[in-house]
Amino acid sequence: MTVLKNLKPQFWDHRDVAAGPGKYLFNFRRIWKMVVVLMAVVTLAPLISITLIDYNVTEHAIESEVLLRTSRLVSNTRRTVSYFFAERRAALEFLVQDNSFEELNESKRLAALLDNLKMAFGGFADLGIIDASGNQMTYVGPYKLEGKNYRDQEWFKEVLERSVHISDVFLGFRKTPHLVIAIKHTEPDGSFYVLRATLDTERYNDLLSQLEMSGLGDAFIVNHQGKLQTPSLYHGKALEKISLPVPEYSAKTQVFEGRNPEGKALIVGYAYIAETPFILMIVKQKGELMMTWYRTRTELILFLIISITVILLVILGVSTYLVERIFVADQKRVMTLHHVEYSNKMASLGRLAAGVAHEINNPLAIINEKAGLIMDLFTIKKEYAGDPKLMSLVNSVLSSVERCATITRRLLSFSRHIDISIEPLNLKKVIQDVLGFLGKEAEYRSIAVSVKVPDDIPQLVGDRGRLQEIFLNLFNNAFAALSDGGRLDIVARREDKHFLSLIVTDNGCGIPERDIDRVFEPFFSTKGRKGGTGLGLSITYGLVQEIGGSISVESEEGKGTSFRIRLPIKMEKKGETKTDAGIVGR
Repeated sequence: MTVLKNLKPQFWDHRDVAAGPGKYLFNFRRIWKMVVVLMAVVTLAPLISITLIDYNVTEHAIESEVLLRTSRLVSNTRRTVSYFFAERRAALEFLVQDNSFEELNESKRLAALLDNLKMAFGGFADLGIIDASGNQMTYVGPYKLEGKNYRDQEWFKEVLERSVHISDVFLGFRKTPHLVIAIKHTEPDGSFYVLRATLDTERYNDLLSQLEMSGLGDAFIVNHQGKLQTPSLYHGKALEKISLPVPEYSAKTQVFEGRNPEGKALIVGYAYIAETPFILMIVKQKGELMMTWYRTRTELILFLIISITVILLVILGVSTYLVERIFVADQKRVMTLHHVEYSNKMASLGRLAAGVAHEINNPLAIINEKAGLIMDLFTIKKEYAGDPKLMSLVNSVLSSVERCATITRRLLSFSRHIDISIEPLNLKKVIQDVLGFLGKEAEYRSIAVSVKVPDDIPQLVGDRGRLQEIFLNLFNNAFAALSDGGRLDIVARREDKHFLSLIVTDNGCGIPERDIDRVFEPFFSTKGRKGGTGLGLSITYGLVQEIGGSISVESEEGKGTSFRIRLPIKMEKKGETKTDAGIVGR
C-alpha cells in the first residue's frame, strides 16, 4: 500500500471546489485517462498494423525467394544434364562423320576410339556397330554382345525412325542398369548402320550427387512413367517407382508446393530434359527451408510484445508526468494571480523611478554648471586658485554631481535604451577591442587571427556600440565554425569616398549551399544541437542595415565562409528619438 501511495500522482484525488461550471476542465484524472487511451490507440494501432503487414509481406517474400532459388537450381541442373547428353551425342556423331564404316567395323579401331572417348569424356562403357538388320556386327566392351540382334527392341525401332535414340535406364541383355545412345548414319549409297554406345550410370549419377542443397533436398531423375533413373535419398533406388505423382509436361522449369504421403509440405521443382525420356526433379522440405523465417517470426512476435509493453509504460509515465506538470502549473497559476497586484505596483514604482530621475537630472545639471562656473572663477583669481582646500571642495561637488548622474542613468536604463552616439572611430582599434574579448579562446584553441587594415583607411563617423555588436556577432559566428587550429582573416579596404568594406573569412566547416539564402533569417541556425538560437546573424543584418550598410556571404561546405560588410564612412542615425534632459559636462 505504501508503494502504491508513493506512485499515486498528486492530481489523482484532487477536486477543485472553486472550478464552477467548468469543473470538467480541471478533472485531471479524466484528462489523464483520455491522454492514455488516445496515445495508446494512436501509437499501438500503426505499430500493430505495420507489424502484421510486414509479417505477411516478409513471409511471402521468403516463400517467393525459396521458390525462385529452387527454380534456379533446377534450371542450372537441367542445363548440366542436357549438356552431359549433348556432349556425348556430339562425340558419337563426330565418330561416324570422321570414320568410314569399314574403319568402325574393325575391332581394334573401335576399341581405340572407345579408349579415346573414355579419356576425353568419361562415362562410356562400350561401343557397338549394328547393321540395318539389327545384328551387332562389331562390339568392344566388358560383355559378350557381338552377334546379338536388336531388331525387335523398341530402342532400335526408334533410332530407325528418328535417327537418334537416348534410352532411359534399363537392364537389357546384360541384366545391369544402363542406358544407351544410338546414332543412325546413312551412307551415300542409301545403306545405313547404327553406332550404339552404353553410358556408365555411375558417372551419370554423379551429376546429381554433387549438388549442394538446403532444406534436406533430394535431386533425382525419373522417366515419364515415374521410375527412378538415379538413386534418391528418400524415394528409393534406380528403377523403383517414386511415391510422388509424375509432374505434367512443361517446356519450362516449374516449381510448386505439394505434400508427401506423410503430409509434410514440400517444394517440388522439375524440368523435362529435351530430346530425352527424363524428368529432372528436386524436392525440398518446406519446413526446413522456412526455419530461418520461423525463428525470425518468433523474434518478431517477441519484439512486438516487448515494444507494446515498453510503449504502454512510456505512455503511462509520460501521461502521468505531463498531467502532473499541468496540475502543478495550474496550482502555480492560482498563486500567480495573487502576485499580479504586486507586479503592477512594481511597474508603477519603475515609472516613478524614471520620473524621479528626470526631475533630479535638471537640478543636477544646474549644480554642475554653477560648480563649473565657480571653478572657472576660482581659477582666474590667484588668491582662490592657490587655496587647495577651496579647490578640493569644488572638485568634491563636481564628483558628487557626476556620481548622481551615473545613478540616474542607471535608473533610466530600466525603461529605455541609450541613444546612438555618433563619433569619429578608428576601425582597426574597434576591431582589436572586440577581439580582446575572444583572445583567450583563440589562444586556447590555437586559432590564428589576422587583421589587415591599411593605414590610409579613413576614420569612421558612427556609433561604437553598434559596430562592436556587429563585429562581435560575426567573430563569434566564425569561432563557432572553426575547429581547433583554424584561421580567421579580417581584411578592410576602401571602396570609394563613401564606403569601405570589411571581409571576415574563416576556414571552418562552411555552410551548405541549400542554406546560404537562409542564414540571415531569424531563428535559422546551422549549428543544430550544438547551440545557437539562430538570431546572431539576423540581428547583425538588422544592425548593418540600421547604420546604412549591407552584408553578404559566400561559403563552400567543408572549406570555409566569408562575410563581406559594406560600411558607410559617415553613418547616419536612423529612427532617432527624442532624448531626455541630461547632465551637461564641462
